[in-house]
Amino acid sequence: MGIVLADGLSPRALAVHGALLLSALVNELGSRYSIAAPVIATQARVAIGDHIGAALEVGTVLVVIGERPGLSVADSLGIYLTHRPRPGRTDGERNCVSNIHPPDGLGYEQAAATVLRLVTGARELSRSGVALKDTGTDRTLPEDPTSTRPLWETIEASPDGDTPTDE
Repeated sequence: MGIVLADGLSPRALAVHGALLLSALVNELGSRYSIAAPVIATQARVAIGDHIGAALEVGTVLVVIGERPGLSVADSLGIYLTHRPRPGRTDGERNCVSNIHPPDGLGYEQAAATVLRLVTGARELSRSGVALKDTGTDRTLPEDPTSTRPLWETIEASPDGDTPTDE
């Protein structure tokens, strides 16, 4: 697995939260997956992960990137996950965990746990993006296994291939 730390539209977000989020990701993913040395990219956009992931020959790449500053938040990060990264992947082939900026936004450990569920699902389904949806549930917690949904679910794509259907 590859991890790219990119400044994106908010270098401040990466400076404030990048190291702590990277630590949470390594703690959550490191015992299950081999993680390449992180790559730092400046003036970067999400698609750089496709090129870096392909060059590293990793099965999954995570791009931790500064999100566009809003009216109330100037230091929020997002994580974009792409399974089987290669140049030419579309936004519809990525999953995003956004609004990472504790204490007011998503916390580092919560974001890392969400990424773990998405990586697990992407690797089992051999795809990421609109075909993969995090449900936020954990199969191991309830005693009645019929009462839960999986950690992720497959969403059927519409005939145009972009928009999920509600079937």
